[in-house]
Amino acid sequence: AGAETVRRAVELDAASRFQESLVCYQEGIDLLLQVVKGTARARGRGETCGDCFSFLDGKYHKQIKIDENATGFSYENLFREYLNEIVTEVWVEDPYIRHLYNFLRFCEMLVKGPCKVKTIHLLTSYDDGSGKAQQISGLEEIKQSLNNHGVTLNVSFSSSIHDREIRFNSGWMIKIGRGLDYFKKPKGRFSIGYCDFDLRPCHETTVDVFHTKHTKKT
Repeated sequence: AGAETVRRAVELDAASRFQESLVCYQEGIDLLLQVVKGTARARGRGETCGDCFSFLDGKYHKQIKIDENATGFSYENLFREYLNEIVTEVWVEDPYIRHLYNFLRFCEMLVKGPCKVKTIHLLTSYDDGSGKAQQISGLEEIKQSLNNHGVTLNVSFSSSIHDREIRFNSGWMIKIGRGLDYFKKPKGRFSIGYCDFDLRPCHETTVDVFHTKHTKKT
């Protein structure tokens, strides 16, 4: 399995799909390392073998700055390179999921693929006042619609959540300063950018991308 994953990484690398190849390289090496460690321990050399791979303990980090009124930062453009067939589960932590159409667009992106998402976990906070009922009703409608596409949406609420981050089971973690609601409100229903988020101006924010899946020292 490890060798097959590394072969897949080489293919992705050759196709210039570098982010995906990085994930496959790390997963393949991790699988091969487990075999090597098991063999080494059987021979009484586990500690030496573990030291040989300690250089893999690095983490990936990329930062994207979105300027005020910038365009071209739809969810598809921002997340595309981190969504491949490995991604089957997604965690969204965002205390202010209020513009439900934005969250719906994010879910639509996951349904379209190429990822094969089966479960989405949303952790957010309740809207204040009269908006709470509409928020719950809207999320329930999204949940039912996702279920029709074979995707389960688990929604949890917390009054103490502050951080905003999105995690994929492939190891990628994206932190957006403004969460998913970094788009400005369109001037009207028939304004350019109302439907196509690539044409919608954004609020100024920073996006930090990490890869947390890495080989640990023994």
